[in-house]
Amino acid sequence: MKSKYMIAFLVLMGLPCCQSILKSEPAKGTLPQGHKVLVDDGTCPAGQVKQVTGATPGTPRVKECIPMPAR
Repeated sequence: MKSKYMIAFLVLMGLPCCQSILKSEPAKGTLPQGHKVLVDDGTCPAGQVKQVTGATPGTPRVKECIPMPAR
């Protein structure tokens, strides 16, 4: 029984590193509030990628450069 929980935990911990990196931001209105995507469009310094967080209509998205995730 414990091994099932351990396997599920390890699978869930590995998912964030599997996130794909987009070449451009999703179109306006397509990124739900609070959801985050990584975008490598050349706007961040070397070794970093842009993280875009969806917002409510009328509120700008949050955009920040973060270290490139390990693959």
